[in-house]
Amino acid sequence: MAADLESAHEKPPMLEDGNHDQQSSEPDQTTIEQETKDNVVDWDAPDDPQNPRNWPEWKRIIQVVLASSFLLTANLAATMFAPGAGTLANEFDITSSTVVSLTVSIYLCGFAVGPMFIAPLSELYGRLIIYHTCNIVYIGFIIGCALGKDTGMFLAFRFLAGCAASGPLTIGGGTVADVVPPAQRGRVMSLWMIGPLLGPVLGPIVGGFVSESIGWRWTFWIITILAGVTFIISIFFLRETNAAVLLKWKAARLRKETGNASLVSKMDQGLTPRQLFLRAIVRPTKLLFLSPIVLLLSLLCAFVFGLLFILFTTFPTVFEEQYHFSAGVSGLSYLGVGIGMAVSLGAYATVSDKLQKALGDSPKPEGRLKPMIWAIPAVPVGIFWYGWAAEKQTHWIVPILGTALFGFGFLWILTPTQLYLVDAFGPEAAASALAANVVLRLLFAAFIPLAGPSLYADLGLGWGNSVLGFIGVAFLPVPLLFYRYGGWLRERFAVKL
Repeated sequence: MAADLESAHEKPPMLEDGNHDQQSSEPDQTTIEQETKDNVVDWDAPDDPQNPRNWPEWKRIIQVVLASSFLLTANLAATMFAPGAGTLANEFDITSSTVVSLTVSIYLCGFAVGPMFIAPLSELYGRLIIYHTCNIVYIGFIIGCALGKDTGMFLAFRFLAGCAASGPLTIGGGTVADVVPPAQRGRVMSLWMIGPLLGPVLGPIVGGFVSESIGWRWTFWIITILAGVTFIISIFFLRETNAAVLLKWKAARLRKETGNASLVSKMDQGLTPRQLFLRAIVRPTKLLFLSPIVLLLSLLCAFVFGLLFILFTTFPTVFEEQYHFSAGVSGLSYLGVGIGMAVSLGAYATVSDKLQKALGDSPKPEGRLKPMIWAIPAVPVGIFWYGWAAEKQTHWIVPILGTALFGFGFLWILTPTQLYLVDAFGPEAAASALAANVVLRLLFAAFIPLAGPSLYADLGLGWGNSVLGFIGVAFLPVPLLFYRYGGWLRERFAVKL
């Protein structure tokens, strides 16, 4: 989400006409201010129908649903192939369990790299062209995965597909911010997150049966078809929502119509493409290392994301070896996480905005963390439960129930963190804080699963998952710490961007 919320809300000081001083040696200050005001292009009125937040509700919801649909197909690709990784390993003569895990997780490396380039491009050219370009390129690279002839070719196309898929991930949150006022954002954010959260769960369920019946390559052909259909629909219904870009277009049109070359958008930041690219890298890095809030919350989200993908990359092996599931049936083991997330999503959508509203007219950002304090214990408890139930080969439903508890806690960590960072850091820094959070958690999700097979081989499922659970226990105080002292920490460790 780098730069998505910034471009939706930032309103830097209005720019003055650079030629004014040359035309008048002793200009009156009032005249300068009047000319500056007249040369700044803004919405015609607070209820200007051209402002995306004033669009009809159906039109705004369509933008959110399409943004979520892009993420659904992108996240299906992250895990749909997982049950077929063993078949690919046999076909390509892969003997290393680490490389087998890499065939799944390298996609997330692309997810982490892509935003560094896509975020500034979305500020320059808008969200619409980024959505369409990324979708076309994504479909091409997914086809490359389906046609892969060796390990190197497959890994290259899978990584590049992840880079392209990161486009909707990077700017999707900005689309929500563009069309939804802050007071309603918790409910709509839950709608948008259906795609990124359910995609990784539904993918292996479908992928298990597809890989078993018609081969692993068809997991990619199915994704190609879904992505193609979504792309065609988006051509007709998706619109540009970035307020900064819309006002830039309006200013360009008015300059042409009026002949006044001094007209500029109110949201014009006057940055060159080079400055935008540098900012997309430098600002999140500064926040990650200089703000304890961003650092600890990003590490927490990165850890639970890493846990999620350790589970996703090892479920087929665990349930095939411990419970003798077939490749197709092993895909059903992902249902526990999916059900936990679905219940959590519905619950959070119901209580989030109500909790924030109950805090009064000027709620503190730390109020967003209250649900996380209640739910964070579900993550380590769910991991302990899953690990020891699978180790002792209890009935197969028992470890799956443990993963459902984990799935519930997972979402109640991720969503409050995103909303808190937006509220706590405001329009000038929210996007950079979110970018730091997203990149770190995707890197963890890409590389932590590589340690999963050796961890379980050395310690077993019980103690291997217990190690992960104890790390989760160490994170339990984090939301309570920031709930109580977040305001003081933000002032004490303010980061100059």
